[in-house]
Amino acid sequence: MSKIIAVTSGKGGTGKSTVCAGLGYTLAKQGHRTLIIELDFGLRCLDIMFGMEGKIQYDLGDVLSGKKKVLDAVSQVPMASNLSILCAPKTLTSVTAEQIVDICRSIKKYFEYIIIDTGAGINTHVFNIVEQANLILVLSTPDPVCIRDASLMSDEFYNRGNKSQRLIINKVSKKVLGTDLVAHLDEIIDKVGVQLIGVIPDDFKLVVSTGTGNPMPTDSQALKAFDAISKRLGGEYIPLTVKAS
Repeated sequence: MSKIIAVTSGKGGTGKSTVCAGLGYTLAKQGHRTLIIELDFGLRCLDIMFGMEGKIQYDLGDVLSGKKKVLDAVSQVPMASNLSILCAPKTLTSVTAEQIVDICRSIKKYFEYIIIDTGAGINTHVFNIVEQANLILVLSTPDPVCIRDASLMSDEFYNRGNKSQRLIINKVSKKVLGTDLVAHLDEIIDKVGVQLIGVIPDDFKLVVSTGTGNPMPTDSQALKAFDAISKRLGGEYIPLTVKAS
């Protein structure tokens, strides 16, 4: 039985797709068959992040239109043999929560983890899709606007009965922590009201790797953070260490 994980945020620009890519990559490297489903219609980027720009033959739009079956539209990622992606279409396409649920149901026996890269925003469409997941990863950055939006989104999930939530704080740097913006990480956790599962440092090596489609270097602090979070998703006890850049 696969585990469906939805990565979501109340505001754009939090690095949601990057987090999905990092978690998918490290889960695959740990030997787990993993699929990332990208729902950011018209703004897809996973193909670039994994060095597959211009190599995606079919995407989610082809599945929704009935042109292709789900597995026929899934693309294998060259840099990680256990990782596959189902890219969002380049154009805006209507989709319902029921369609995403049906897609996950039809292929869950082939993957141990299905990561849903949702579109950003606090709206019913996102809630209906995300609430089907086994685990919701709420993403925020150390920014007051992002923190408030993450809190509002999390509260709505709780109101809908979705209590299986964890918080990821992304783009953490020494320049931000201890300032008037955010005094410390506990402040973010308290305001969002969700148990922390990991902290991703602001890492320029990650920016370069996702922008060029190359694997993250082994000395990347962001890669180490993704690896730790992935192991926690599997139930391992990994102590939380924060190395802000």
